[in-house]
Amino acid sequence: MRSIPFILSAAALLASSLNATELPAVVHKPAADVYAEPRFDSPKVATLQRDTAVRISAQQGLWYQLLMSAGAPGFVRVNDVRVTYAGAEDGEANLRVLMGGKAGKGRVTETAGVRGIEESDLKSAALNEGQLNAMVGHRVDASAAAAYAAEQDWQATAVAYAGEAKAARKSGKPPAEPAVSKSELAKSVGGLLGSFGVNVGTKLDTAAKVVPKSEDELAAEEIALGPEIAGRILGARPLWDDASAQQRVNLVGRWVASQTSRPELPWTFGVIDTPEVNAFAAPGGYILVTRGLYQLLSSDSELAAVLGHEISHCVQRDHYNVIHKQELATVGKDQAVQNVTVGNDSVAGNYARRYAEKNGAAIMLTSLDREAEYRSDEAAEFYLARAGMNPLTLYAVLQKLTALGSESASLAQLYKTHPPLDGRLDRIDQRGYGALATFTTRE
Repeated sequence: MRSIPFILSAAALLASSLNATELPAVVHKPAADVYAEPRFDSPKVATLQRDTAVRISAQQGLWYQLLMSAGAPGFVRVNDVRVTYAGAEDGEANLRVLMGGKAGKGRVTETAGVRGIEESDLKSAALNEGQLNAMVGHRVDASAAAAYAAEQDWQATAVAYAGEAKAARKSGKPPAEPAVSKSELAKSVGGLLGSFGVNVGTKLDTAAKVVPKSEDELAAEEIALGPEIAGRILGARPLWDDASAQQRVNLVGRWVASQTSRPELPWTFGVIDTPEVNAFAAPGGYILVTRGLYQLLSSDSELAAVLGHEISHCVQRDHYNVIHKQELATVGKDQAVQNVTVGNDSVAGNYARRYAEKNGAAIMLTSLDREAEYRSDEAAEFYLARAGMNPLTLYAVLQKLTALGSESASLAQLYKTHPPLDGRLDRIDQRGYGALATFTTRE
């Protein structure tokens, strides 16, 4: 198994940063206490007021090391200051500043000339069954994820989250047939009014196609769509050839997914080989993270924050709901589902295959409603707390993305499909931490 090189130590990083521009930031709270060391029980060395300009020399966990005028370093929490948007990418300079301390899972080495996955790539890419099978082969069960969590001293914590989708109840039975079939109703009424030159039969048959589906039908379609879409993403970009990364993303991801209202989904995670910074949540629990994003993350908790956001999209059925709305707007063929079973030979499986053959995986680059993105950020914070981690970690990840630059080639597709990073950070600040506040002191 190939090992992943560790990042520079904090001391080496600080020395190297003397040759690079430190990261500018401003105090974002009314006042921010600066500590002598990155812990709350160390002496306070200063209190900075809102809008004070500061320079970050390193990140250590959920603390930023500041260059203080007195010469000695000082430390603030990652949400005490706001990293200034870099106007354009500056090699690895900004990332070196934020990849210190306990960082060590990888590093971004490609920062320019990145060709992201375009919508045309995802629409035209064929399903890569070999890559899909490899992705599924890295899947872990809940017990393996729990064992990994125990090794990290993560303890599952019960935290209520009002905004989370409730676990749906499936009947376990095929949908009941109506007393009079939809087609018979359309045919009889159409024959009655056909002399008026109005194609009522066709219109009623169209209406029959969009009758609300049962939970069994929704779940079957959702789960069938997952591998069809994920397999086409893999057709555009294969899995990264790093077994340890694939194992790690599944262990961390499955542990976080176990803290949601839908732990029973076939949760499957992978890292695809592209330097852009992005992630994709296909319906039914199939989640792919780009190598560029994976290497940007300094810890398991930062990886968990990213995965938690994507996991929420699956829990809430965000992309599946977009597909379902497309179905309601497209009345060219009958997509009613009866006697639902899951699998490639099922009605739901055939529906998923037809959809993917027509649209590919382009749904992954469809912009969701901004509220859905904000909700997924909030959900990620709750999932982090439930998983025994610190909800502030998401804030640190968004700060890192900001440091990459507003014109970063590696973030091009992320900017197309997500709200601006400062808007996401603003929403977190406005929302506050409420019931999660007690967990924000975790290290």
